Amino acid sequence: MPEYYVHDIDPFIFHFPEWMQIGPLKGVPWYGFSYLMGFVVAFYLMEKLRRDGFFPLKSRLETENFVSYYLVFGVIVGGRLGHIIFYQPEIFFDNPLNVFAVWQGGMASHGGIIGVIIAIYIYCKKKGYDLFRVLDSVSMATIPGLGFGRVANFINGEYAGRVTDVPWAVIFPKTFDNLPRHPAQLYQALGEGLFMFIMLWFVLPRNRFKSGFHFAAFFVFYGIQRIFTETFRETSSELESMFSFLTQGQLLSVMMILFGIWLFIYTQYQRSPKQPETAK
Repeated sequence: MPEYYVHDIDPFIFHFPEWMQIGPLKGVPWYGFSYLMGFVVAFYLMEKLRRDGFFPLKSRLETENFVSYYLVFGVIVGGRLGHIIFYQPEIFFDNPLNVFAVWQGGMASHGGIIGVIIAIYIYCKKKGYDLFRVLDSVSMATIPGLGFGRVANFINGEYAGRVTDVPWAVIFPKTFDNLPRHPAQLYQALGEGLFMFIMLWFVLPRNRFKSGFHFAAFFVFYGIQRIFTETFRETSSELESMFSFLTQGQLLSVMMILFGIWLFIYTQYQRSPKQPETAK
C-alpha cells in the first residue's frame, strides 16, 4: 500500500495572541490571503492590459479604485449570495444574519462571477465605457484569483475528492476521514487557474476579434473545465442538482457554456460595437 500524504496544514498563516482575538478573528487565514492575492494580481494584470490599450480605463488610479471597490464588492457579495442561493438556502431561513458570516466559509465561484458582472455593468453605465471591453479584460485578469482560491480550499481541507488509490491521493483526517482521496481542489486550481490563464492569455488572439470574445471564451472554458474537475469531487447533499447525473456546479457550468456560446454569436456577429467614450 502506498504512503499517502496526510493533510495537516494549518488554515491560518499565523495566529493572533489570545488578547488580540476577537470572536472568529483568530489570525490571518490562508483563505482570506488568497482573495487578497487574487485582487492584487488582477490589478497588475489589468494595468498591463490598460497600458497595451486593451483595457479602456484611463489611469492607474482609476484601475485601483475599480478593483478596490467594484471588483472586491462584486466578488465577495456575489460569492456569498451565490453559495447561499445555489448550495445552502437554509442558511438564510435558519438565521438571516449568517448571510454575512463569511468567516464561517461558503463562497461560490459561480456567484462571484455573477456579482462581478453586475458590478462592472454598474461601473460602465456610470462611466460610459463599452461593457464588453471591460468584461474582456476583467475575465482575463481575475483568472489567477480563481486558482488561488482553490489552493486555499486545499489548505483548509475542504471540497476534497472521491476516494481513490492513485499515488498522489491525500488523506484529510480533520475534515473528512482516513481514506485516500483525490486532491480535487488542486485539480480545480489547475483547471481554473493555469489552464484558463494559458488559453485566454497565450492561445486566443487578443486583437483579432470584436470586444466580448474573451468574455465569452471565459464562460465556455470555465464551464468545460469545471464539469470535468467536478467529477473528482466527493458528492454531498449541497452539491446535488435536480439531475442525478449532474452536480449543482456542473449544471451551472452547462448553463455557462451555453451562455458563452450565445455571447460569442451576439458579440461577434449581431452586436454593433460601441465607440469608446471619454470617461465622465
